[in-house]
Amino acid sequence: MLINNILQQKQMSKYQLSKLSGVPYSTVSDLCSGKVSLAKCSAGTVYKLAKKLGVSMDSLLLDAMEERQTFEIFKSNICHRVKEMGDFDFIEHILTSDVIRRYYNKKWYAECLYLLAMLDYLCRENELPICSDYDDIRMIRLTEPLYPISVSGVCAVIKDDSYKQKAWDDAIPEFTRFNIVEGEVRNVI
Repeated sequence: MLINNILQQKQMSKYQLSKLSGVPYSTVSDLCSGKVSLAKCSAGTVYKLAKKLGVSMDSLLLDAMEERQTFEIFKSNICHRVKEMGDFDFIEHILTSDVIRRYYNKKWYAECLYLLAMLDYLCRENELPICSDYDDIRMIRLTEPLYPISVSGVCAVIKDDSYKQKAWDDAIPEFTRFNIVEGEVRNVI
């Protein structure tokens, strides 16, 4: 949970947060600008900020502690999670955790759009209505197509990009809408 987003939601300034929490303004400013990571702060500082922002320490630290994986590992983990949880529990988890918005706010656009595509795909497959909470995000797409590493690897080895076109043609529409090429999300081992 980014401090800037919470401040905006609460219509609170960095100065107000500093005064209310007792955390020096320079620290609050550095945290908000990304100059300093919340993960590097003392437990006391995190506690004071969380208390005045009305959130748990865990939720405040979640973004600071989360490390970005390679996109291929991320995709694999998501597909395995869908398989393990089942469609409905996965959909519920994604919607209640608001992880799509969290990734969007962190500017992790590939992960954000992949999850949104997966959500839309699973809703279509299960004849569920599409959640309108992410309509603003549905308006964006990656600037370049993002192919699976296996497709890019084959094209590099055979020195022919025609395999990319076949992968695009066979891809799931919810993913290609965001310029992500994904053809199989169910057949994971």
